[in-house]
Amino acid sequence: MVSRAVIDDFLGRRRLAVVGVSRSPKDFTRVLFREFAKRGYDVVPVNPKVDEVEGRRCYGRMEDIQPPVEGALVMTRAEVSEGVVRDCAAAGVTRVWLYRAMGKGAVSPEAVTFCREHGIAVAQGCPLMFFPKAGFPHGLHGWLLKLAGSYPK
Repeated sequence: MVSRAVIDDFLGRRRLAVVGVSRSPKDFTRVLFREFAKRGYDVVPVNPKVDEVEGRRCYGRMEDIQPPVEGALVMTRAEVSEGVVRDCAAAGVTRVWLYRAMGKGAVSPEAVTFCREHGIAVAQGCPLMFFPKAGFPHGLHGWLLKLAGSYPK
């Protein structure tokens, strides 16, 4: 289980990459991107197939981002997340959040192992449930995890 300290450290950073953000405005990756922006984060979209997202320049690779980001929210398929965290390491990013709601999401054992072996703090799950006033269904999700005893401490 991921510790609350790792979660709070990640969410305490203000300049974050959102890797795998979709070109579709209705996609959940865009919903999450907008929520971080609304909460005052300087979010940087990363998708090699997109030029701009929500009026912000979209980067193709982590190493291209200037100035650098403090963390990366990875919202890709699990099959490509190891490559993404390798790119994060090459760019000097030491905090990664592998998004997962249901199913695997971006979480793969290889990506998690790579992060741990290379000194990258790694969180997993949905960051929305850790925001104050997360709303439905994110607040409910956090409450259910607390009830089940699996909410990070």
